[in-house]
This record gives sequence, structure tokens and C-alpha cells, in this order.
Amino acid sequence: MTVNTPLCFTGKSILAPMVRVGTLPMRLLALDYGADIVYCEFLVLAHRIFCFVCFSFHVDVLDTVDFIAPNERVVFRTCERERHCVIFQMGSADAERALAVAKLVESDVAGIDINMGCPKEYSTKGGMGAALLSDPDKIESILTTLVKGICKPVTCKIRILPSVEDTVNLVKRIEKTGIAAIAVHGRNKEERPQHPVHCDVIKAISEAVSIPVIANGGSHDFIKEYTDIETFQKATAASSVMIARAAMWNPSIFRKEGLFPLKKVMQDYIKYAVRYDNHYTNTKYCLCQMLREQLETTQGKKLHAAQSTQEICEVFEMADFYEETTTIFTAKKTSLETKIQDDDDEMDDPDVIKMAVRFDKREYPPQITPKMYLLEWCRKEKHPQPVYETVQRPLDRLFCSVVTVAEQKYKSTLWDKSKKLAEQAAAIVCLRTLGVPEGKLCEGENHLMNKRRREDRERLNNRDHGEDVAEPSHKKANFTEGAADVNVPEV
Repeated sequence: MTVNTPLCFTGKSILAPMVRVGTLPMRLLALDYGADIVYCEFLVLAHRIFCFVCFSFHVDVLDTVDFIAPNERVVFRTCERERHCVIFQMGSADAERALAVAKLVESDVAGIDINMGCPKEYSTKGGMGAALLSDPDKIESILTTLVKGICKPVTCKIRILPSVEDTVNLVKRIEKTGIAAIAVHGRNKEERPQHPVHCDVIKAISEAVSIPVIANGGSHDFIKEYTDIETFQKATAASSVMIARAAMWNPSIFRKEGLFPLKKVMQDYIKYAVRYDNHYTNTKYCLCQMLREQLETTQGKKLHAAQSTQEICEVFEMADFYEETTTIFTAKKTSLETKIQDDDDEMDDPDVIKMAVRFDKREYPPQITPKMYLLEWCRKEKHPQPVYETVQRPLDRLFCSVVTVAEQKYKSTLWDKSKKLAEQAAAIVCLRTLGVPEGKLCEGENHLMNKRRREDRERLNNRDHGEDVAEPSHKKANFTEGAADVNVPEV
């Protein structure tokens, strides 16, 4: 497949993928200071999250594209500023799942990278990271599948093997998959930052393959300022240099003119953190990495005690900036809310029956829901099973669901914090309109609960007599109910 946005990996200074560090504020700051390419933080479980339950949408207030997990956590946030220079790095031990993830994000990133060097147990126990180094067949399968399946450059990042010969042979095999470049951390999986980086091994790799080799691991021994980047590149004969800890400590390492004072760097970072609504715990973590030996100072102790973005700004004498930025966001959000409401009013379908209701599970017996009652009613009346269509509002990430029963649509006018709650609310509107019981505790005897009890007794009796135990009908009902769900569309 032809790469439609070629990305050059020669002669580049690159921000390395770093867990908890490589989020959007750090990436944008590195680009401001001169980095050519930035890698997002290593997303260890990305393939599990994205393949099944994560989706993206544009956040109009922040001007970002967010990939959201089912617990509403932002898994990956990006923006137009970095679209043509950000590499999405993930851990994967499965080619097809890796491809599914890559297809979800490829339109919003410049390339896809597979981590094959992380030695941490949370990575290797899943067969990812450095665990892949001992399975060349799986490496080949994953990379070949990605190269053939997406339109963006594919790269990988490895650690070296115990022998130079084995490392070179592995890289030659990787080269044949068609990847655009390979990043090499010049240590084996047992070595840590305090161990010397093996420049000779990276150099042997650089001389053995034709694809660009990106040298990594020089922060401890080589890179203290910008001119050291070239020194490390020459020592490894690499095409480019990837910087991790030196950039984490002071991202202005990418400045040709020299390092900025740490105070300015930290204030620049905080501006991006506030501008892009970075979670305060992540902001605090990155600032602590920059402070390092200054953590025991008065400022360091205040930072450690901060419990919000606002408090962090106060520590660094940026309270006015925080107030100004949040005021702008509030005004923009209010304007968008007004526009959304106006659009809703204009597009409101008069044929949809509406009520202002919410689903509160405390009002229902365990494992009994309005959706189950509505499904039972449809079966009894010989109607097709209910069909739910759910959308999410980008502004506040709330959900609204419309259920279609017997060609009539029903919905709640109240938006909910999850897809499941929105669907239950729509089912309640339908049941109340039809005058059908919805299963609430206040309605008295619950026929679905009685039905379950009878089925459970029958299963126990069958088990006592040595007969095969059939799956409970309520599990089948739940399965059928789930089949009627419609995936949340990309907004």
C-alpha cells in the first residue's frame, strides 16, 4: 500500500516515547523548541482498548481529537499542530489487533510505531515490548500486517540482543517487512540507564541496513546540550537521534541556540497543560521530573502538595494565566452550548416521543432493567426487538439514545454520562408511554424476577438428577438485548 504522507526519518531530532511524559503538552513543547518528530507515550494496552470500545471525536472547546476509553478516560489526545509529525506508539502481541488500532488513529497521526524494547513486566507479561525480541516470527507478522494494511509509515523500536550478530540478523529481518525506520535503544533488556549505551552495536546496525536507524539511549553518557546530539549521532553512525530522559528533564534540549532556564521551560509547559486541559496529576508528574534535585526546595514541596491545575499555576506564579484561560474556555463552552441547543431545537424530530427521565438502578431489583422489560414486551406482542441509536455530544461527552419500537421512536430529553444509562432512559420513555411496567421496586411483584427464580430452581433440580444444565434464559435475554445495541458513532 502506498504511503500517502511520507515522513523523513533522516537527520531528525526526535522526542522518544515515554510513559506518563509523552502526552500532548510535552510533545507540543518539544516541537516548539526544535524537535522534528515526536512520539506519544507508550500505550501498553492500546490494542485492547481501541479495538473494541474506544472511539474518537473532536473536542470543539480544546480543538483536539480525543480517543476515549469506556471509563471516559482520554487515552490519546492530539491536535492539528502535531498531525504531520506525531508517531503513535503502542504495544501489541497480535497483528490483527494492532492493525485495528492503527486504522482507528492513522488519519490523525503521521505514523505508527510498535514498541519492541520495553523491559517492564507490565509489557512483557502480555508478550509485548522486549518479549517480542525472542519471537522474530511474531515481529514479522505484526510489522508486515501493518505495512500492508495502513497508509502511514510504520516503524518499530527495539533493544539490542546479547550478541551483535544476533541483533544485526534480527534487524535485517525486520527491514524486509517494509518498515520506514527502526529506533534502537543501545542497551539490552536487562540493562538500565546507569549502564553504558552500546554505540558500537547501533553503529553495526546502521552499517548493515539501508533503512534509517534512529539511535536512542544517549542521555546518560552523551546528551547534555544540543551539540551533543550530533556527537551521539556520529558515534552511532545513525540517521537520526531519539532523546528520552534528557528531553524529559529539559525539553529545550532540542534548541540549537541552547537550553532555556528551567523556570521558563516549566512555565511554557504549564501553559500547554492548561490550554489542553491536561490532567493535573500528569502535569505534576512531568514538572517533578524537570525539577529533579530541586524537589526539596520550597517550590518543589509546594508542587508536591498541589491538588489541582489551579494550585500548580499558583506555585509557578501563573494564577492570572489560569484565570484568563479558564475564562476564555468558559465563554467558548457557553457559546457552543447555546449553538448546540439551537441546533437541537431546529433538528428536533416531532415524531419522536420525548420525556425528561433518567435511569436510577437503585430503583430496580438486581439485574432487572427497563431494557429487559421492553424486550420482553416486544416478544410478547410479536414486535421486532428494540433498536437503540446512541450519539455522544462532543462538548460535554454526554449521551442521548433513541429507541425504535413498532416503528415509533422514543427518547429522554436528558443527556446521560454513559451510553448504557442513555439507552435505559429511552426504554423508560417507551414503557411509560405504552403504560407497561418497567420493573421498578415500587411496582410490587416482579414477574421477570419470579421467572429467574423458577429457572434457577429448574436448573438446580436438573443438576441434582444428573441432567445437562441449559444456560439460564435470562442470560440469553441479556445477550439478545445486547445484540440490539447500536455502536456509538464517531462524532
